[in-house]
Amino acid sequence: MECDGILFDLDGTLWNATVTLTQSWKIVTDAAPDVERAPTVAEMESVMGMTPKPLMATLFPTLPEKRRDELYVQWRGMQDDYMREHGGVLYPHLKETLAKLRKRAKVAIVSNCNKEYIPAFLAAHGLEDYFDDWECVGRTGKDKWENILLVAHRNRLEHPVYVGDTALDRDSARMAGVPFIHAAYGFGKLEGETAVQAFEELPEVLFGERS
Repeated sequence: MECDGILFDLDGTLWNATVTLTQSWKIVTDAAPDVERAPTVAEMESVMGMTPKPLMATLFPTLPEKRRDELYVQWRGMQDDYMREHGGVLYPHLKETLAKLRKRAKVAIVSNCNKEYIPAFLAAHGLEDYFDDWECVGRTGKDKWENILLVAHRNRLEHPVYVGDTALDRDSARMAGVPFIHAAYGFGKLEGETAVQAFEELPEVLFGERS
């Protein structure tokens, strides 16, 4: 596969942070008498990749929209520091595979998250030197497909690919006009896509390099 840039989704592709996210939600909901309980890990998995409003509508469908917005702001106020401190679960062989990929192409993250979430991910696991760039809706206000094009343009990529685990990732790659690779080990289930069953399979799929 011709490739000079590999752009990654974050949740369900590079790490699984649903347990930590659920813990951070519990801190907020325990202090909110009008909220019955925190989201479960399974519920958090179901909303990975969503932007704030649909995420909150899914997690707290009985709350008025104004209250959901307030609750989201409260959560955001502590979430990034919590994630930076506690981190998540990196998928196996992530660092060594990223190091191998960077020898052949530029590596970046494009995610539907707030602007401090990716820096928290990088800091929590000492990954700052493993990526050339990153972008998110929280920093640009743009849809994921637009951010894919933005990162590709500013890194002068002629043949980027996008790696993600959900239908939203696939659709965003298609809208951006770039090839998509399904991270089949993540949260989403897709059929008929070029896929990897584990992160360390990427060098072989992209460049024919066996581990």
